Amino acid sequence: MKNRKKLVNFAVGAIIAALYVVLTYLASAMGLSSGVIQVRFSEALTVLPVFTPAAIPGLFIGCLISNLLTGCALWDVIFGSLATLLGAIFTYILKNHKLLAVLPPIISNAIIVPPVLIFVYGVSDAYWFILLTVCIGEIISCGILGTALRKALEKSRIFERI
Repeated sequence: MKNRKKLVNFAVGAIIAALYVVLTYLASAMGLSSGVIQVRFSEALTVLPVFTPAAIPGLFIGCLISNLLTGCALWDVIFGSLATLLGAIFTYILKNHKLLAVLPPIISNAIIVPPVLIFVYGVSDAYWFILLTVCIGEIISCGILGTALRKALEKSRIFERI
């Protein structure tokens, strides 16, 4: 029974990683997944640690693969993926506080992504402007879309069945 649970968690994490990659590619095709203003549909998935800890490695690996496949610079791959990992860990920690649980990925990306854009890509805008635009994109992705996803998943009770 214990091996079955491990296998299910591995599969759930892999599915989340794959979904993250596909959704990032979709946003990338629309020109929304990189730059100063980023609205990655995949970031809505950062709410999933509320339901299962298997989402934490799934989100991290999905972000890592997405950043590699969309041509991000090495430092962006590293620090962008770490921002997602930190957001996922703290979302899991706040899983019993549904309204607060969307904040960690917003905050981690708002803190980590602006310096990456400035130092790695040479984006010349002011730090506070970049922080604001990244934060707005994360509020749309994690806050609005993520909350809608959480509510839909709560109604479906799908994670209770796995």
